[in-house]
Amino acid sequence: MDRSPRPRPRPHDAAAPRLAALAALLADETRASFCLALLDGRAWTAGELARYASVAPSTASEHLGRLVTGGLLAEERQGRHRYVRLADERVAHLVEELASHAVSGAPERPRSLRAASVSSALARGRTCYDHLAGRLGIRITEAMTARGLLRQDTGFALTDAGLAWFGTLGIPLDRSGRRPLVRGCLDWTERRPHLAGAAGAALCAHVLEAGWCERFGSGRAVRVTPSGAGALSELLGIEPASIRDRTYG
Repeated sequence: MDRSPRPRPRPHDAAAPRLAALAALLADETRASFCLALLDGRAWTAGELARYASVAPSTASEHLGRLVTGGLLAEERQGRHRYVRLADERVAHLVEELASHAVSGAPERPRSLRAASVSSALARGRTCYDHLAGRLGIRITEAMTARGLLRQDTGFALTDAGLAWFGTLGIPLDRSGRRPLVRGCLDWTERRPHLAGAAGAALCAHVLEAGWCERFGSGRAVRVTPSGAGALSELLGIEPASIRDRTYG
């Protein structure tokens, strides 16, 4: 008779089924495409997302239902229209972080001139949910760090000078919620962290409202305006040529 000890059953981790379910939600290319599109921080209709991903409206509706049920998207209805957006900043951070790992190898070459233009615009400057990303976001983050407004040595933190800088510009910082004031978000095109959190969102809103940056195209790309290039040069010492779109202005 075999008296060797039987292997002990592995302890069950209660988080494992939830992690598997979350991974399954993003394992479909159409659903992943929807989440990436919604990183622009705006609400989209099901029809807009269907056209964006080149799928039938019925297919889009089915996928959106799964994403809403799974907690990655939030749904709003206005009359006959159904709008969806990313559930919160944590979901945006998750999608951006996963995207950075997904493209960590050699980038895929665009298949058309239009795709190349879109890819270039997103790499140059874009919104990541409600803060700035791409080369523009990185340049601003680096300049703030170099000027002693932001610390990155022990995690992201605004210095006293940084808090005063936001105050001087008249940019209010919301510290009332559970959202961190500042946080680093790994940029999937630059592979370095850009400024996120409440301060990153406030700065992004300010540059758009002040006309320093503007959205263009149907996605989340943003470009620096001539007045914005001048303002960022004066305030942070950023070389205008490093953040301007050469085809604009």
